[in-house]
Amino acid sequence: MGHATGNVVRLAIGQALAGANSTVVYATGAIVGHMLAPSPALATLPISIFVVGMAACTLPAGAIARRHGRRAAFLAGTGCGVLVGLLSALAVVLGSFWLFCLGTFFGGAYAAVVLSFRFAAADGVPPARRPRALSLVMAGGVFAGVIGPQLVTHTMGLWPPHLFAATFLAQAGVAALCALVLLGVRLPMPTAAEIAGGRPLGAIARQPRFVVAVVCGVVSYLLMNFLMTAAPLAMRLCGLSQDAANLGLQWHVVAMYAPGFVTGRLIARFGAPRVVAAGLALTGAAAAVGLLGVDVGHFWLTLVLLGLGWNCGFVGASALVLECHRPEERTRVQSLNDFIVFGTMALGSFASGGLLTAYGWDTVLWVSFAPLAVAFAALLAGPASRRGTVAGSGGLI
Repeated sequence: MGHATGNVVRLAIGQALAGANSTVVYATGAIVGHMLAPSPALATLPISIFVVGMAACTLPAGAIARRHGRRAAFLAGTGCGVLVGLLSALAVVLGSFWLFCLGTFFGGAYAAVVLSFRFAAADGVPPARRPRALSLVMAGGVFAGVIGPQLVTHTMGLWPPHLFAATFLAQAGVAALCALVLLGVRLPMPTAAEIAGGRPLGAIARQPRFVVAVVCGVVSYLLMNFLMTAAPLAMRLCGLSQDAANLGLQWHVVAMYAPGFVTGRLIARFGAPRVVAAGLALTGAAAAVGLLGVDVGHFWLTLVLLGLGWNCGFVGASALVLECHRPEERTRVQSLNDFIVFGTMALGSFASGGLLTAYGWDTVLWVSFAPLAVAFAALLAGPASRRGTVAGSGGLI
């Protein structure tokens, strides 16, 4: 249990450091994109490319973890984290929009690996403690919510006239520090059974509980990304300052991860489906608040409610995924889930920029209610029992 506790601590620290990567990209991506893009409609393309990188690299990261162990995948991811900082800084100095997009692609690869930290924390603990281990690692992102925006605020003007160039260099240094922390993670190497992979993915993906988990995970992450991608640029277009956008994003990220200290206990007490439902309701409330006005307070409250909704919805959906596979199938099933979530999320990211520039912030908010209805319908139609047993496996589905 000593190794398990140490792993959770290191992975939580890694989440805090590596989460700053995503925060920096979301805080600066649309702004830098607006500065460099050949067309205003492409302003949020770098963030969309970031999400494409998450989707494209999820399955390869899972394959590395399955064959060489999770730590190898972690170090490959942090290498991408250093690369995104260096490439993005160079892109700003050279004024190259497409080089910046390439940099954010590697940022997405880094983020994909970081999100596997939550599942890695559950590897070495008893089944009853897995939701808590998972949510505690996610709680490490609270510090990412402070590190990322403060990194932007204090470094964005250090290299005049290249706005944000110093920020990206600092982010590369934070990624290198994260790699040093992750070197101490002690996880078992993959067994022969895990390398073989277990049941066909098609059979696993047809489980009703897996379908519900994926739909709710997709909607929770899709809407969080959909609204968070557009919000900083919407604030700028409404005449609000970059500092106000940075601070709003900071509290959004804190709200995303702070509930992680209690989400695991809530799942254990009330069940993952109810926690997911609460998350979806909070996301709906975020959109409703955004429709009430465009003052700083409206944007900030929208972002905070959005973060709270994402935590309950996504962590709850992740807990459902843990109930859908046998031990030897974990990396394949977890990476399949994340691939579907991030692949769908990319569509939302592409759509948000076009909707914002063409139709405005209110339209972005109204559109978000349709996926929420789909997720609620999936929860209501899903299996009523919270837990079940995979025949012959002794595992949970």
